[in-house]
Amino acid sequence: MAAGPSTDFGYQRVSPEDKTRRVRGVFDSVADRYDLMNDLMSAGAHRLWKRVALAYANLRPGQRALDVAGGSGDLAAGLARQVGSGGLVVLSDINAAMLARGRDRLIDAGLAASVACVQANAERLPFPDGSFDCITIGFGLRNVTDKAAALRSMHRALRPGGQLLVLEFSHPTLPALKPLYDTYSFRVLPLLGRLVAGDEASYRYLAESIRMHPDQETLLAMMRDAGLEGCRYHNLSGGIVALHRGYKY
Repeated sequence: MAAGPSTDFGYQRVSPEDKTRRVRGVFDSVADRYDLMNDLMSAGAHRLWKRVALAYANLRPGQRALDVAGGSGDLAAGLARQVGSGGLVVLSDINAAMLARGRDRLIDAGLAASVACVQANAERLPFPDGSFDCITIGFGLRNVTDKAAALRSMHRALRPGGQLLVLEFSHPTLPALKPLYDTYSFRVLPLLGRLVAGDEASYRYLAESIRMHPDQETLLAMMRDAGLEGCRYHNLSGGIVALHRGYKY
């Protein structure tokens, strides 16, 4: 047990500073194989889950959006296509290696003109109040050290009427699914990490971080506590993933 304040890093308890450092190390390690591993780990389902999130974003041309902890830019690319050349999307990530990966993919997709890349901590977003019509965070919140602070920061950066979309691994709602999911998470994922990315430990952490992430109802309450209203969630793939939505009024 770490002395003083502590938080989870997978199943370990560490200091907040140590978690931030360790998470940075995980994503430094996996950045080059991140997209390939996502496809392998989810059998491509992560693309469908992101399409659901983008459908709920439903932005109009000319609007402004922020993708927090945006990794390699999948959601940012979809948001950029919605807002068009007259709008703006900001791709942010605390990890420089992941942000560079996302920037390169957006350039390759011909979307760089309407997307800005900003290295930023989700807990302290460097944007004025009311900057964005929509904020997304996809599979990133569980890696944030202070989730409540990040939710408050995203709420602050939304304009009145703006929407926050949190797409994240969650807790399966079908009892028969849980043992299969556990076996896959703790046996198959680390093996894939070792064989494909050469990093078993990082993918074991990712499996553990999913289990430590708040369940659907707990995250819903956290969003309300952060000031968001009209909050609700949609279970995807039997609750393996959940999409949480809330608004700033």
